[in-house]
Amino acid sequence: MTNWNENLAYRLGRLADGGVVIVDPRQTWVGSEVLPERIQAGAILHPGARLGGASLWLGAGAQVGTEGPATLVDSVFDERASIASGYVSGAVLLRDASLGGSAHVRAGTLLEEEASTAHAVGLKQTILLSYVTLGSLINFCDCLMAGGSSRKDHSEVGSGYIHFNFTPWGERGDKATPSLVGEVPRGVFLREPRIFLGGSGGMIGPTSVGYGSVAAAGQVLRRDLGAGRLLLSPPREIDKELLPRHKDKVEPRAGKNIEYVAQLFALREWYRQVRLVRASSGSRPVLEAALGVLDLCIRERIEQLNRFLVERRAPRAKFDAADLGRCPLDLAGEREHTTWVKALPADAVRDGVGWLTGVVERVRAAGQASIRGS
Repeated sequence: MTNWNENLAYRLGRLADGGVVIVDPRQTWVGSEVLPERIQAGAILHPGARLGGASLWLGAGAQVGTEGPATLVDSVFDERASIASGYVSGAVLLRDASLGGSAHVRAGTLLEEEASTAHAVGLKQTILLSYVTLGSLINFCDCLMAGGSSRKDHSEVGSGYIHFNFTPWGERGDKATPSLVGEVPRGVFLREPRIFLGGSGGMIGPTSVGYGSVAAAGQVLRRDLGAGRLLLSPPREIDKELLPRHKDKVEPRAGKNIEYVAQLFALREWYRQVRLVRASSGSRPVLEAALGVLDLCIRERIEQLNRFLVERRAPRAKFDAADLGRCPLDLAGEREHTTWVKALPADAVRDGVGWLTGVVERVRAAGQASIRGS
């Protein structure tokens, strides 16, 4: 009997026999480490598809390389998720999420249901909740973005946008710069007003933007923007001596990082206590992979925060994940996730928001107490 590891033709043939659509086997590569049972019948590999990594997963209807060559390594694409072309490593796309052409997506990235990007978008350590849409020519790393209720009512980032996720201060600079566009406790219930970040602009992290706000095109957002606001703010001129290895103060950056970590803990509890509990056996591997992305993001953010604190001779931040409360929602039923969320009655949403807000508050309090040394 031919072994899976022996040759590419056998691997492609076995996938095709299992119902995977391989448009042109001559232009398709599947590494020997890929597990065939993790590529579901109905997945479509277009010419130029290259698959690698034992963690790779493709659901039914997932498409790889609809417009050109695409490489996936240790990434998870749920049902009907797709990439037009580009490179993806260590990311998770839930049902119907999509990446445009020339995507470059790295570890710590999670796109929830029907979240999408246009072409030439770079993502790392970035979470887009359901329906969030990014335009073209965007670098949006170290962010979480929420808002909106459907594909016709969604938060969006205009084309030509950069989230500036590096600061030059200190000995070598740092990336204690994550930004919150929206938030988790209300965002996961898919009822909040959409947010728009205008194109040909950017945002200097760490920054927060409230629901229902618009940052006008052509500006760099340098400060927090509250809910329901329109902002067009020209930069003021600064020309002063820059001291070598200047270090900015611990606050407000430490507090903003702690808030971001607390939001990630809340999203992790949402996945752990709601999404995984409701998951079918077929979708469970996908949601377990998404939970792994959240764990990775939490570790990364704590590491970057503590590098920032240590350099400024401040105590390290510590976060207590114990006793984060139990989900109060009735999780019965087999409806698809977004359909189930949208059907929740107002009192259930209120209770769920209260639970997740409590998670944020407890994690935030633990982080703040640790850096105060109390």
